Amino acid sequence: MNWLMFALMTVVSWGLYGIYLHQGQLAMADKVNGRYKAFLFVGLAYFLTAVLAPLVLLLMRKAEWSFPAKGMGLSLFAGILGAIGAFCVLLAFGAKGTPTVVMSIIFAGAPVVNALFALWLHPPAGGLASLRPQFFLGILLAAAGGCLVSLYKDPKPAPPANPPAVAQSSPAPTGR
Repeated sequence: MNWLMFALMTVVSWGLYGIYLHQGQLAMADKVNGRYKAFLFVGLAYFLTAVLAPLVLLLMRKAEWSFPAKGMGLSLFAGILGAIGAFCVLLAFGAKGTPTVVMSIIFAGAPVVNALFALWLHPPAGGLASLRPQFFLGILLAAAGGCLVSLYKDPKPAPPANPPAVAQSSPAPTGR
């Protein structure tokens, strides 16, 4: 069950990703280039996590340093897809998308794309007819879930219950 623990850790990490990415973009205090500055630090984080950590693990395990071209190409392409996705998240925020809506659409839509593309790459032996109805129901529910969260997200925060009183100004005394 270690796979489940790691999968759930990914859910938490990616579930918080969009929120913190948006906060980082806002904290850059640059309405024009804040998203690009934030993405620069996402790239730095990828370098630290995705380059240095595996390098240390490979060195510790005394791994063989041969890398088949096909494995390198597919892995590089996967990384490019991930980076494009992360960049598009920022572009969605820059186009007035909110983290709640943007990330709901992404996390509901990505499993659908994954399931359909995996079916295309590795079709079941008995064809699509051999798939159980629950598979198709899952696809529909994932899409519906992303749609429903996007449509019925929390409304904008309500104004304060007791707005501050506006001070009445009296005319300034004349110096007579």
